[in-house]
Amino acid sequence: FEKLGIDPPSGALLSGPPGTGKTLTAKSIANSTNARFIHLVGSDLVQKFIGEGSRMVREVFTLAKENIPAIIFIDEIDAIAIKRTSEVYKGDREVQRTFMQLLSELDGFANTEGIMFVAATNREDVLDPAILRPGRFDRVIRFDLPCEEARKMILKIHTRKMNLKDVSFMELARKTEGFSGAHIKALVTEAGIKALRERNETMDQTHFNLALTDILDKEHSVKDYIYS
Repeated sequence: FEKLGIDPPSGALLSGPPGTGKTLTAKSIANSTNARFIHLVGSDLVQKFIGEGSRMVREVFTLAKENIPAIIFIDEIDAIAIKRTSEVYKGDREVQRTFMQLLSELDGFANTEGIMFVAATNREDVLDPAILRPGRFDRVIRFDLPCEEARKMILKIHTRKMNLKDVSFMELARKTEGFSGAHIKALVTEAGIKALRERNETMDQTHFNLALTDILDKEHSVKDYIYS
């Protein structure tokens, strides 16, 4: 960037369904760069007392400046960066103040060497366009649900320390279409619990199949409850 004489992007938005690895990626970035990782959740900034949310935003950015190199990661940023045309936004003046303070801090720290801004959201469609303009979170990285090959690799990662017998990752990958990484981790844990209840020191395909049935039944029950 220096040789080309251009400024590097100051912020990136990680967008995608829940459980697809957005937060994990942000932590991995911090670890790989040995940067101070400052993690906060958007809902933590939604305060009921006047000025409290704005104060928290200022303190976070001050902390980053004092600990360069640093990465500020705001998870669930849609909690405060919702479109200003939204009725929710209009009805909460404190959210408005906090959001405007965030925009101000982002502009004030633009092109600050050693500080990177990363945010994550499950609802990119509800974000105010102002947060995505150049100089703020001007790079959007989308996280999709894993494909079959990716699901197989995720299964291998979460079972690498387990004692397995005759487990077909290919079959499980086919059966878990639509699963996120978090769902797959839950599947592996549930299969382990099935084996534990049998006082079994190994896990086989039966344990995974039973766990998969339980998870799918729970998913269907939740959907039936919501739509009823």
